[in-house]
Amino acid sequence: MQTRKKYIFLTFLASWLLLSFFGGDQLRRFIFFSGRKAEARRNWPRWTDRTLLKSFADPEELQRDEDPSLLSPRERRAAWLSVYRSSRCRMETCFDFSRCERHGFKVFTYPQERGQPISETYSKILSSIERSRYHTLNPEEACLFILSIDTLDRDHLSGQYVRNVDEKIRGFPLWNGGRNHLIFNLYSGTWPSYTGELGFDIGQAILAKASFDTDSFRPGFDVSIPLFSKDHPQRGGDRGWLYQDSVPPKKKYLLVFKGKRYLTGIGSGTRNALHHIHNGKDIISLTTCKHGKDWEKHKDTRCDKDNVDYERFDYQELLHNSTFCIVPRGRRLGSFRFLEALQAACIPVLLSDGWELPFAEAIDWGKAAVVGSERLLLQIPSAVRCIHPERVLAFQQQTQFLWDAYFSSVDKIVHTTLEIIKDRLSPHRSRSRFLWNTLPGGLLVLPDFSTHLGDFPFYYLQQGYSPSKKFTAFIRVVSQAGSLTQPILRLIQAVSGSQYCAQIVVLWSCEKPPPPSGKWPQSAVPLTIIQGRRKLSDRFFPFEAIQTDAVLSLDEDTSLSTSEVDFAFLVWRSFPERIVGFPTQSHFWDPEQGRWGYTSKWTNELSIVLTAAAFYHRYYHSLFTEYLPAGLRELVDGLAACEDILMNVLVAAVTKLPPIKVTQRKQHKEVVAQQAECRDGAAGTPPPGQRSPSAPHSAPAKPKGTAGSRRFSQRQDCLNQLADWFGYMPLVSSQLRLDPVLFKDQVSVLRKKYPSLEK
Repeated sequence: MQTRKKYIFLTFLASWLLLSFFGGDQLRRFIFFSGRKAEARRNWPRWTDRTLLKSFADPEELQRDEDPSLLSPRERRAAWLSVYRSSRCRMETCFDFSRCERHGFKVFTYPQERGQPISETYSKILSSIERSRYHTLNPEEACLFILSIDTLDRDHLSGQYVRNVDEKIRGFPLWNGGRNHLIFNLYSGTWPSYTGELGFDIGQAILAKASFDTDSFRPGFDVSIPLFSKDHPQRGGDRGWLYQDSVPPKKKYLLVFKGKRYLTGIGSGTRNALHHIHNGKDIISLTTCKHGKDWEKHKDTRCDKDNVDYERFDYQELLHNSTFCIVPRGRRLGSFRFLEALQAACIPVLLSDGWELPFAEAIDWGKAAVVGSERLLLQIPSAVRCIHPERVLAFQQQTQFLWDAYFSSVDKIVHTTLEIIKDRLSPHRSRSRFLWNTLPGGLLVLPDFSTHLGDFPFYYLQQGYSPSKKFTAFIRVVSQAGSLTQPILRLIQAVSGSQYCAQIVVLWSCEKPPPPSGKWPQSAVPLTIIQGRRKLSDRFFPFEAIQTDAVLSLDEDTSLSTSEVDFAFLVWRSFPERIVGFPTQSHFWDPEQGRWGYTSKWTNELSIVLTAAAFYHRYYHSLFTEYLPAGLRELVDGLAACEDILMNVLVAAVTKLPPIKVTQRKQHKEVVAQQAECRDGAAGTPPPGQRSPSAPHSAPAKPKGTAGSRRFSQRQDCLNQLADWFGYMPLVSSQLRLDPVLFKDQVSVLRKKYPSLEK
């Protein structure tokens, strides 16, 4: 027994000696740090620990734990709660859906108070809303309300900061605690912390904000918007910099950055470390601390050299010649260079932890940007080098699509915000992320028309759908009631003889009633008569009688053969997103007069296919009537022969493609509609009591001349007013004409499918 106890004691003693010898140092450190745990809690690991970045950074450029500008999580939470008291708001709890049920999605902007300051940027936002199809002047019809108070800049050090906003909004009878209100904001907080503080209680209002923090963002309720400058265009906007011949996708530089370096305060850590990835060859990272009034007070040892290197490169040249662009956070999470990189097709590499990306509810940024981490900056070069060239090209193409669809103008940014909110009201009729991230984009796809991809003309090739194998002939008639002219009878006979014709719909656009059914010719397909409202815009109204995908738009005096119709329809089925037709015209820029010109001469150039004889998809009827604002439709009704130009402009704006001309046996001659045959209020003139177009304004009266010259002058005025409204000229020129195989070849007619086209 004694021996056993002896062995146990010796074993314990040996174990203690081994533990003391090999692990004593670690044990002592454990006891030491355990004793200090009550005094101060160590946050480890931290990317700013000097032991981690010792070989990469100088001590003075590291963030310091005691930096007063870096708030603790508890302080950030308290600042957030002071702004977002309704932090749990969702559409179901803080939005009154009943206001949108009766009149649909209508938006009311508060009338601007006299003497109330308003910035140029906020004025653009209000103008975009007032130009949209959702705007209403009646607050009783409104589903959404927009304040007239400028809330864009909430930095109280800014000259555009509006004071006493709380007192002002509480005096608005429509405020209702912010319910059903939308507030826009670009800048929040101020030096040194730049929190999300707005300086007033937004209540239950939806916040459309730039530099949104994911911690304060309320998913499904708020909207994150991009930061844009006061010079951002109201409408139109410059196109992206990537052209069709911009291959290969690899450019001179792989990765670039040129911008300010903050010496102190929030945002300084990331930008101070950017010089570590600069190699002077394919990675250019340039910073300058020469900004602000007292920059020399805080300058460090790198400032002078950085300032010299900074001037050696041009910023625009770097954007043009780089594949990737670093987009680090500034004082706030967002920066102007995000949109600049998108436009330049320079793939953004985002270094802004916690940033809720613009319109992320709809846009898949994983297809257009590289989202990095501020803490893993040194891994960025190797990460972007591993991206395959095919994926790089896909990234670049997506940046151009997103720029053009949602960010190139204030109009598009505002309308995207409104459409995202509108989609939330009817989730069963909302756009899918596929529609938002695929050409032509969510703004040009109306969910009220359909939610099935096969019903739109843009997705046949991608999704494997095919347009319907029949078409509807849609004939607009303005002849005197009681008689049918020979051209109408011949046209109905030729169209109904087509094997692809499903039905004929006649739009009777005269005051007198149409002839009785017995007067109309017999045809092999159903014939439907619709009484129009005697407006030119009626031609593109989405009538329920039109059931086929393809619409053959015709004038009563159009002369076509059955073979011409058959061939044109087969061509359209290969290009269902375009206008395919016979008579063409073109536009050009007149440098002497400084305006767009219009010509009907037969040349090799074409950009307009007249809807007097043209195929197009029936979706464009819905887009024409429901997407375009009332002002443009009033323009069409006030100017004769403007409706087909507007339809061509609309389709070109959607597809970015020209129309297609097909073989025509006879030259088309424009016949001026005889307005005298219809009473007052006939097609081409607004009915009595209706206002003339207000936006855009009607063209001034022209000197008296022939009917043809007046018609030509009105077309030219229409073209320029449309270019002004869109902010650019959407029409695309082409020199393409499609003919049947063996057309006019010296071979036997027995080998030709459409020999009658050559007669």
